Amino acid sequence: MSADEPLEPSPDRLFLATLRIRIPADLWTSAFSTAHPQVRLEVLNRGEVGPNVSISDYWISGGPPGVWAGELAQYPDVVRVDSLAQVGEGCLYRITYRDPPILGLYRRLQLPVPFPLRIQAGMIDWEIAARYSEFEVVMEFARQRDPNARVVSIRRRPLRNHLPNLTERQHELLTEAMAAGYFAVPRGITLTALAHKLNRSKSSVSEAIALIEQKLLESALQPPLSSA
Repeated sequence: MSADEPLEPSPDRLFLATLRIRIPADLWTSAFSTAHPQVRLEVLNRGEVGPNVSISDYWISGGPPGVWAGELAQYPDVVRVDSLAQVGEGCLYRITYRDPPILGLYRRLQLPVPFPLRIQAGMIDWEIAARYSEFEVVMEFARQRDPNARVVSIRRRPLRNHLPNLTERQHELLTEAMAAGYFAVPRGITLTALAHKLNRSKSSVSEAIALIEQKLLESALQPPLSSA
């Protein structure tokens, strides 16, 4: 099915779609990416740190570690910026920010936010996994903010899953670490305590988790799949 074909008007039909939307100008992602249209941003995850405040890891192209940190910290909806590491042709940043309105809508509809999200030159490719009735609500919300928001693709297959890139042992470690709260924000267990819980050395768990994170990051930064 292509984006030009009519959507099936069934309120219970579950489908996957990608929207291309211009980000509202009052959000930092719009201001920053419009000021630097050649720069690419990848939003890799999201966690909640307080009422209407979230934290996400962003891969941002261009420059050595920290090159964008000072500029990013000046936007009014950015609370904190941490430069983590250089990855490929860009750097990984951990940014704490005030929630954009779309997150409030997603909470109300209880919809998942699929990652990674891709941003460039003030535009975002936003994937939706929803029933048709929920999709209509999201589209109405999007077009109120960008009358030119459009459906790029509609797919019947599942969204790209990064976990098959992991071995069974790595998948087990990731599951156990997540269950123990190691990837929570704030972190629910230290690396030392996690290693003790798993009856493994701290160094082996640290190396194993670093490899898992590298695999997931490399997978997240791969070009998106072509639409069906």
